[in-house]
Amino acid sequence: MARADRQAAVTDIAGAFNDAAGAVLTDYRGLTVKELQELRRSLGENADYAVVKNTLAKLAASEAGMQGFDELLVGPTAIAFLKGDVVEAAKGLRDFAKAHPALIIKGGYLDGKAMDAAEVAKLADLESREVLLGKLAGAMLASLSQAVYLLNAPLAQAARVAGALQAKAEQDPSILAGGAGTPAEPAAEEAAPAAEEEAPAEEATTDEAADEAAEA
Repeated sequence: MARADRQAAVTDIAGAFNDAAGAVLTDYRGLTVKELQELRRSLGENADYAVVKNTLAKLAASEAGMQGFDELLVGPTAIAFLKGDVVEAAKGLRDFAKAHPALIIKGGYLDGKAMDAAEVAKLADLESREVLLGKLAGAMLASLSQAVYLLNAPLAQAARVAGALQAKAEQDPSILAGGAGTPAEPAAEEAAPAAEEEAPAEEATTDEAADEAAEA
């Protein structure tokens, strides 16, 4: 490979490292061309799967500032550059390796740290982003439902009290005037006769005074 072509290849691989959320290194010996195509299709948008030369991959990793997995770049190597859901990509590689034992997962690189094969397997065992978002949404909806119930409970009680008062007021309008259901008019009527009964006493006192004056 010419020097210019070599540098271009290193630049391309380094760019793939920089653009990816992570990378998983595999040994693909024993897989047919058809099986490699099947693997690429199964990964879909979650990863780009490319066969690379170890020497170029080492240079590209160094150029991208990635360290810690040079020892994994031994033997035929293909790298899955993780682009979408990294958990789904890891699951896809794991499931394909179970169906095709010729695919061996060497390790990977994620969040600035190198991973061994066991750590990649643990990554594949995690719940996917969609599942976690679904659980989060469910928890949020449950919390909102509880909040709505707590907010509506006092309002419902107030509505029931208001309805009871309205029904009572329709039966006895005096309640709306601040009374206890007994009209105020009878009290005035009871006071009037008392005033009338006191009036004759005053008139009698006046007549007696007139008679005493006449006799004098």
